[in-house]
Amino acid sequence: MNRPLRLLVAAAAALLAAPLVPAQAAAAPGRAPSVTGAETSVPGPAAGPAGSWVRGSATATTSAERAQLRLNDLGCDAGPVDGRIGTHTRAALTRFQAANDLSQSGTLSQATRQRLYADQQVPCDRRPVVRSGTGRRVVISQHQNYVWLVDAKNRVVAEGGMVDNPGVLDAGRYAVGSACGRAAKIRMNSDLGGSLWLPYFTRFAPCGVGFHRVPVSKAGGTQIHPDWMLGTDLQESHGCIRLSRRLAARLWDFAGGGTRVVVR
Repeated sequence: MNRPLRLLVAAAAALLAAPLVPAQAAAAPGRAPSVTGAETSVPGPAAGPAGSWVRGSATATTSAERAQLRLNDLGCDAGPVDGRIGTHTRAALTRFQAANDLSQSGTLSQATRQRLYADQQVPCDRRPVVRSGTGRRVVISQHQNYVWLVDAKNRVVAEGGMVDNPGVLDAGRYAVGSACGRAAKIRMNSDLGGSLWLPYFTRFAPCGVGFHRVPVSKAGGTQIHPDWMLGTDLQESHGCIRLSRRLAARLWDFAGGGTRVVVR
């Protein structure tokens, strides 16, 4: 066999003896291929209308669920951990932003993410009282949509979110009491239209402004909106301060005639 032919046969034999190398597996649908051995990160989805998504992926859903879990851990009530940034979760984001002096956009902004996962943050349901003097008092923050009951030793005995109407109630100092010929406290007050109960009504400003539970339908016995809307601007009252049933009842017991009410 001549030399060129011998070289050709040897090359063919070496090729046949080499192990087969499998082709690189195709990337899973919806996921980018690995880069230098590590999977590229995928940012979370932008929120669309309530309960909907602009786009979605496994990574994005995990990101939303992580935020919901964190918000719930901080007492913000994000609702079910379902990976959807709907109205319930946006209300929780608003409460978190209000408690931590962030822009109240109700979105998972970059500043909100940073504070949410920081080493320290203010919980939604245990906040420092805004500047309001000393002594026994009820404190309202219109900016935070929040209420504190503070005893004579300056200890917070109860607190929680509210729904109000800053266009009706001005900042200032008030006191629980009767006004315009109306009683200071009415256990089951009624709205002007006669269709709603206003339980635990506690008056503190003329003529019809007071604290009460979220209005309850006389016909159906249900609240006109859920408690998770408290602490946000998703609802607006006619001027009164709407509270949860628990906080309204606690305030009813706490605030006797003459109790100071500070609105900030």
